Amino acid sequence: MEIILFLVLLVLGYCFGLLAERRHYRSIIAREKVMNSLPAIASRYPPEDKPYDQQLVVGSVVIGSDYFKSFLAGLVNFFGGSVVSYEGLLDRARREATLRMKEQAQKAGAEMVFNVKYETTSVGNSKLASVEVLAYGTAMKPVFAPTPSAAGEG
Repeated sequence: MEIILFLVLLVLGYCFGLLAERRHYRSIIAREKVMNSLPAIASRYPPEDKPYDQQLVVGSVVIGSDYFKSFLAGLVNFFGGSVVSYEGLLDRARREATLRMKEQAQKAGAEMVFNVKYETTSVGNSKLASVEVLAYGTAMKPVFAPTPSAAGEG
C-alpha cells in the first residue's frame, strides 16, 4: 500500500511539476520577445560613440525542483551520467534572472547592458534542489547633451 501511495505521489509530482515548468517557460519566452530590443552583452568594453551614464543592474531568482526531478537526479547520481533534469532548472533560472536584470535596466532608461555576469549557488540542505541565479551588469543610459539652440536660450 505504501508503494502505491509513493508511486501516485511521484506521478502527481511529475505532472504538476511539468505543468509549472511549461507555464514558466511560456512566460519567459513571451517576456524575452518583448525585451529582445535591450541587448545584454558580455563584453567588458562598452561603445565609445556617445557618453553614457552607468548603473549596476541585477536580476535574481531562486527556483526549486519538484520531487520527481530530484528523484531522477538521485538515480542519475547513483549510476553516473548527465543530470538532464537539473539542466532545465538552471536554464529557466538563468533566463529568468537575465529578464529581471533587463527589466531593471529598462526602468532606468538604459539602451543596453554591458559586462553581464552570472553567479549560481544551491540553496538549502534539503533533498529537493533549489538554485539561485544572480545576473548582473552595467546598464548604459545615454546622456543627452543639450542641443545648440537649447543651450543658447536663457
